[in-house]
Amino acid sequence: MLTYQGGLEIDNFFKIIFKNETFKIDEALITKIEESFNFLMDFSQDKVIYGVNTGFGPMAQYKIEDSQRIQLQYNLIRSHASGVGQPLPPMYVRAIMLARLNTLSLCKSGIHKSTVLLMQELINRDITPVIFEHGSVGASGDLVQLAHLALVLIGEGEVFYKGERKNTDEVFKIEKLQPISVELREGLALMNGTSAMTGIGLINTIYTRKLLDDMVVCSSAINEIVQAYDDHLSEELNGAKRHKGQQEIAKQMRKHLADSELTRKREHHLYSKNEDVSVFKEKVQEYYSLRCVPQILGPVLDTLNSVEDILVDEVNSANDNPIVDVKKKHVYHGGNFHGDYVALEMDKLKLAVTKLSMLSERQLNYLLNSRLNDMLPPFVNLGKLGLNFGMQGVQFTATSTTAENQTLSNPMYVHSIPNNNDNQDIVSMGTNAALITKKVIENAFEVVAIELITIVQAIEYLDVKNKISAQTKKIYDDIREIVPIFTEDIVMYPYVNKVKQYLMKVK
Repeated sequence: MLTYQGGLEIDNFFKIIFKNETFKIDEALITKIEESFNFLMDFSQDKVIYGVNTGFGPMAQYKIEDSQRIQLQYNLIRSHASGVGQPLPPMYVRAIMLARLNTLSLCKSGIHKSTVLLMQELINRDITPVIFEHGSVGASGDLVQLAHLALVLIGEGEVFYKGERKNTDEVFKIEKLQPISVELREGLALMNGTSAMTGIGLINTIYTRKLLDDMVVCSSAINEIVQAYDDHLSEELNGAKRHKGQQEIAKQMRKHLADSELTRKREHHLYSKNEDVSVFKEKVQEYYSLRCVPQILGPVLDTLNSVEDILVDEVNSANDNPIVDVKKKHVYHGGNFHGDYVALEMDKLKLAVTKLSMLSERQLNYLLNSRLNDMLPPFVNLGKLGLNFGMQGVQFTATSTTAENQTLSNPMYVHSIPNNNDNQDIVSMGTNAALITKKVIENAFEVVAIELITIVQAIEYLDVKNKISAQTKKIYDDIREIVPIFTEDIVMYPYVNKVKQYLMKVK
């Protein structure tokens, strides 16, 4: 069990969300949360504090009587639990809860300790609130999605529990859990922040890193099986550009291909007199989708690293309103709930992932088009041409899915629509951006899965299993356990989905 002392880095986020490691909040941190709560309770007695003794949003001009403060919080939670669409997968909900727990544990929200303690229990016991895709405009925080989280914490709403969708009160009775104590501003503190878009966004970065690794494998393998010259991956060429991502991708590909018997040295074939040649039969340089991989995937890597850094900063930020400062004995009103940082980063990430899927689709097309590669049968068809179809059918799927990514990569960041009586007159749409990015990433895994099956079929046709690099041989063996060698036409969709699942396994 992990000891949680506050603060969330990508490694412990990964352990809790992907590896289901349990954690326990440190007692010293609980004490600090109590100090923040007690300070706000005292400080708000004779002062106007937004969301404690006022209405919300454009209704903040209305003073709330002391006797109605607690009801105010319940009213906020219930009225804003208005999400629609598909429920988010449980893993993403757990990420949202962990992100919110971390923010509230910064002790700048003045919430009761029961809030973080119950979230700890829900995460550890894999009890996930039913939270829907649609609802957040990402400005006054993820109000709608986080309202569904808050609804469960007060013992209402629905949860996923042991694979079933159940009423919260029923599950709380089974697990002997008590709803939180709503004492001051627990409703607003839970809802008023960027934790939905940030939790989803962090999962997006982890999957993108796995996707990028898979694409490096495919790009290395395709260069190998077409016997490309290796100087486009050289340290000397890529070091002539100062971009770290490009240099790293080239380095990874050189490592992958280090023991290959198929890639060629230019000096062995072209750096000689060639006096009796007027037209070179073989291409002097490969197509861009093979030769320019470091230049294409390098920006993807650099973008991913930047996005991850900013999301880690966001998840470790106090992003509700107002902000409680126990040290200075003051409360500050503002807009830390605004999700522009996450919205912009998610738009950048989905743009980068879309370009990755386009690269995969072009590499796939190169393998399938015999007039381009001049070494494989059309559609890498291992059966009888004309009678059998090989990979022809799945190319349509890869092309269609890549086209969808191209449309989805349009930005949400600039799609602000004023709402809330124009109180929220410019918004981020950050959760929409994060969810669309999630879809783009899943689509990209499908395209890469189809390319990888095709690469394995090409290795089969060329009969080069004993000449490919050790890393390509490992992926070849893994895919062959999922997809059999096929000469006769087979139904492909189960195999594509299984390879997609294989690629998405994050270790």
